[in-house]
Amino acid sequence: MKRIIKHIFPALALSAIMTVPAQAADGARAPVHKVTQSDSYVMVDPLYATVIDASRPCGMLMVAFGLDIPDADLRAKAERVLPVLRDRYVRSLTAFSIAAVRPWQQPDADVVAERLQRVTNETLKAGGARVLLSQISLRITR
Repeated sequence: MKRIIKHIFPALALSAIMTVPAQAADGARAPVHKVTQSDSYVMVDPLYATVIDASRPCGMLMVAFGLDIPDADLRAKAERVLPVLRDRYVRSLTAFSIAAVRPWQQPDADVVAERLQRVTNETLKAGGARVLLSQISLRITR
């Protein structure tokens, strides 16, 4: 009996040590990954809209951008209503891609920025947020 306990006890002790989660010495959490050092920047995931030519889908319009919102209260509101903002952005870009985007021509970045800015101002009911475009691209799949 003593012989069995002699062999089982080290195995049980080792398994107990292995199941305890490892923690940092100072108890600090892992750093949060940020897209930019600016506290006023709110990232918006890229948006996609279908490009239509001759009543057929022929590609995708992709728009990547973020929002610069210096006011902390307005930034908190924007982060809270981000799903509504994204929905309104997609609806606006879909209407734009059907009416104005042609597969042989790059869309006008100023027009896209103005549309996104208008949607932002209408949704937030304030003018303190600025749209910062980072990329507009077309992918044509004929």
